[in-house]
Amino acid sequence: MPPPPREPGRPPKRVDPVPGTPFGVVHLDVPPVTSGLAVGSLVTGIASILVSLLVFCFGFAGPDYGGAWAAGAFTVLGGIAGTAAIVAGLLSRRQIRRPAPPPAVRFTGRGLAVAGLSCGGVGLLLSLLGLAVALVVQITQAAA
Repeated sequence: MPPPPREPGRPPKRVDPVPGTPFGVVHLDVPPVTSGLAVGSLVTGIASILVSLLVFCFGFAGPDYGGAWAAGAFTVLGGIAGTAAIVAGLLSRRQIRRPAPPPAVRFTGRGLAVAGLSCGGVGLLLSLLGLAVALVVQITQAAA
């Protein structure tokens, strides 16, 4: 099996000589890294939307399949996931926006953070709306 291909060498960004010696300090350019918080925010936001669909399913199914109790349990899960997506999205936007001096790692992924924020907010709102639908269906079927 052949060895893996070597990574091409990057030219140094800056070389600072060390006074009194023939040596120098080399500063390499660090490529930007996608923020893990932004990716986590998007994944959690999508999960909160999927859980909110379960809330609607249990809400429309009525009391035969758990009704408002099951919808309420999944609403808590969807609310936690939506809130976590919003918090992670806000933290990742702050992480991306923060200026980094040259030797530090720069973060990218602003679009992922915004998408995670919006998915988390939508998932949270849909979960609450699904719980309201489940309660209305439960009350109307109990009255009939």
